[in-house]
Amino acid sequence: MINETLSSSMMFKASKNNIVEFEVINLRDFGIGPRKQVDDTPYGGGDGMLLKPEPVFEAVRHAKLSNKGAKVVLMTPAGTVMSQASVKQMAEHKDNLIIICPHYEGYDERILSLVNEKVSIGQYILTGGELPALVLIDSIVRLLPGVLGGEKSAEIESFSEPNLIEFPQYTKPREFNGMNVPEVLLNGHHAEILKWQKDNYKKAV
Repeated sequence: MINETLSSSMMFKASKNNIVEFEVINLRDFGIGPRKQVDDTPYGGGDGMLLKPEPVFEAVRHAKLSNKGAKVVLMTPAGTVMSQASVKQMAEHKDNLIIICPHYEGYDERILSLVNEKVSIGQYILTGGELPALVLIDSIVRLLPGVLGGEKSAEIESFSEPNLIEFPQYTKPREFNGMNVPEVLLNGHHAEILKWQKDNYKKAV
């Protein structure tokens, strides 16, 4: 799942142009015993399996061999909910990131001793941390200089200003099913267009 996404679209472009470098580490490579076990049942009972500490500690140690100062991020619904501002801060700091993706029920609490930052993509539960990790990666990488192409592409996007979603946009044809492109966008008057855009930012719900 992760390799396929990182090998497509803007992720592929950023990697190809040496703007970012990805390394995917399989926890199974550090699993316990002949079955390469990475999870186990929780003490105290309960459903589901928890990510074991040993494979995660070993995987992070391995990752830090070539990235000693890397920040360790854990994807968890208990983390700080992502925002465009927090993602922008990560992109600007250009820290190397080690992103841990828990699975199923969660993780052994002792894993938190490795973690610099807990990040959530929203207050809901998914099967694993792979999708949240990809959301975080995509949102950071597209803000790196040279990835999107347009000089101001990332500056005028939704949530660049808190709680504001980008103004409506149109392309050809000029008329479709009786719906027309606003005249102000067709007159070439940049000051009027800019005012219309600012006046038509939408508020996030």
